[in-house]
Amino acid sequence: MARRSRRYLKSREMVDREREYPLEQALNLLKSMEHPRFEETVECAVELGIQPRQSDQQVRGTITLPHGTGKTRRVAVFAEGPAAEEAAQAGADVVGADELIERVENGFMDFDVALATPDMMSRIGRLGRFLGPRGLMPSPKSGTVRADIGPAVAEFRGGKVEFRNDAGGNVHLPVGTVSFSTEALAENVRVFVDELLRLRPPAAGGRYLRSVHLSTTMNPSVKIDLAEAFTRS
Repeated sequence: MARRSRRYLKSREMVDREREYPLEQALNLLKSMEHPRFEETVECAVELGIQPRQSDQQVRGTITLPHGTGKTRRVAVFAEGPAAEEAAQAGADVVGADELIERVENGFMDFDVALATPDMMSRIGRLGRFLGPRGLMPSPKSGTVRADIGPAVAEFRGGKVEFRNDAGGNVHLPVGTVSFSTEALAENVRVFVDELLRLRPPAAGGRYLRSVHLSTTMNPSVKIDLAEAFTRS
């Protein structure tokens, strides 16, 4: 088991592990903890009552948070011709067709999101084993396969983020940084959870929203009072 830092142990003493906190109080608690010298991300982890192995119970989508995530994302675009020029003009960090496919096959992964034009999908299919495990494979369902590639680049660089459940039925999303106001973070969290509730699979039975935890990059998590924070839960 990894040794915890003095800072982490001190922060853990501030959290009542048996308690569920009102959303704003939880955020204020996280912001009051001792932080490292870099700007920590605030993460939201949601446990959903789904069967992740069932194809009809997958939860996946994209969302633009009202206050953004606080980070500029590196965007790679698989496109050629006029679409490639449009992507580059929109601010994509790397653009290419066959040469970019080959770079990824050789280990290039210096990007946070991958977009593709529809005509490239038959050619990038072989990248599934490289991009799939990292959640980076372009998909029409997630909004990362687009004909209007310029606006897509602008959206994802400006804060649009993709999410999907993991093998345990949990969904994670960065909802800002510790420098955000409590109000901005709270609004981002509520918009994210509202979107998860909207995407509830019809096949998911029983309690759907099971728990919500917030944490910063280097500090312990805080459990949220669902009834207080999310009226639709």
